[in-house]
Amino acid sequence: MTSNALSGNQKRKMKSASRLYAVQALFQMEHSAQTVDVVRHEFIDHRFGAVYEGDEMQEGDVDHFSRVLEDAVNYQAPIDQMANRAIVAKWAIARIDPTLRALFRAAGAELRHDDTPPRVVIKEYVDVAH
Repeated sequence: MTSNALSGNQKRKMKSASRLYAVQALFQMEHSAQTVDVVRHEFIDHRFGAVYEGDEMQEGDVDHFSRVLEDAVNYQAPIDQMANRAIVAKWAIARIDPTLRALFRAAGAELRHDDTPPRVVIKEYVDVAH
């Protein structure tokens, strides 16, 4: 199905799934020392739309996933500095749970762009956290 044939709801679901996959990919990169290219290809080729124990995973928006992942890696230092300023002084981003750290980095990467309103980005990543 082409991008033009997808409904607005399908596109939103794919974009939401790509956010979850980006957080998972960032977590995996931190714990496995794999490169962004290796992890990106693994997710696109083996996770998007995969079937596990009879349950089909949601297809993701490949472009959105790739952009969030690339920006989270390329702008990690400024994103981490932004997160450090936003959280309690005694809890630097290096001390927080690695899953939450990956979430902050993905959200920070997406907030760098103005094509999605900040309140939507925040809501989407709060949903990922649940």
